[in-house]
Amino acid sequence: MSGPNDNFDPKQVASLDPAAIDGFVADALAAIGAATTTAELKQARHDHAGDTSPLALANREIGALPPQARKEAGQRIGKARAQVNQALGARQDEVAAAELEAALLAERVDMTLPVTTGPRGALHPITNLIDEMIDVFADMGWEIADGPQLEAEWYNFDALNVPEDHPARALQDTLWIDPPSAGKLLRTQTSPVQARALLTRGVPLYVVVPGKVFRADEYDATHLPVFHQLEGLVVDKGISMADLRGTLDHLAKAMFGSDTATRMRPHYFPFTEPSAEVDVQCFVCHGESVGNPDAPCRTCRSEGWIEWGGCGVVNPRVLRACGIDPDVYSGFAFGMGIDRTVMFRTGAPDLRDFVEGDIRFSRSILGGAR
Repeated sequence: MSGPNDNFDPKQVASLDPAAIDGFVADALAAIGAATTTAELKQARHDHAGDTSPLALANREIGALPPQARKEAGQRIGKARAQVNQALGARQDEVAAAELEAALLAERVDMTLPVTTGPRGALHPITNLIDEMIDVFADMGWEIADGPQLEAEWYNFDALNVPEDHPARALQDTLWIDPPSAGKLLRTQTSPVQARALLTRGVPLYVVVPGKVFRADEYDATHLPVFHQLEGLVVDKGISMADLRGTLDHLAKAMFGSDTATRMRPHYFPFTEPSAEVDVQCFVCHGESVGNPDAPCRTCRSEGWIEWGGCGVVNPRVLRACGIDPDVYSGFAFGMGIDRTVMFRTGAPDLRDFVEGDIRFSRSILGGAR
């Protein structure tokens, strides 16, 4: 049996000398302490704690020592490497904190400096009024309905009992989509939604329809080729003209004030019979300017009444076209221009102001709305 091998070359294991190991640790700690950035600390980690660092290379030489010397050398190397790693961890926290503080300082915003803020937006007066009008009917339990702006001729005219030779179908009133034979148009009113709602929702039916409509009108102070309407439709058993009058009175008071009155004048619409034009009493002079040249009213032109919209009892032909028995059900419908209603409430003189997109106009109108 052979004895332990005590023969070894001291030069081969010079790196395991306690003085050498202390020197490796001192160099590592100096490099770590000198690192001021993450990149510098990464380089120090590579140089003094990586696989090719002096301490790592010295650790590989432990196998060349006699067995009785290996334990002591291993403990010495392990203690040295732990000391370096501990220093690296502590320095890492210090460098990260310093870099964060520098970044925050560089990105600091002086909250005491004066700033120029952008102007605040405002809801468009028409959108605002649509919301108000819808709320009136929602409170009464009505539903909100909508339909396409590109409409079929059948819904816009035929289903509403509009004859083929009616002037409303002519090019001077209606914007048709090419080719004309396709029977497509930009809806001239929100009334097509009446037919759509009757066909899809059935009866009893209580719906209000706000929406954009299109006419071949001139672009001037009182006319727009694109404007907005609010349509109302009720179909149920026992509905009469009295229900229509009460509904319009309620809407007028909600829009123009509790002392506002309405009146109806006989008129003709293909889709209602009987039909009427509904006027709202001037909410500025309350009729006191009529025949009184000393107190003229610009709002109603001293007529005492302002034309508001059209209405009437739903024509039985419209009900039949939508599969509703007019001997069992009856109804009423009404419609008015939302743009003109805004003008009535605010005194805006020119409809073109509503489409110019000037935020100052919207703010002034909303600030002066009743």
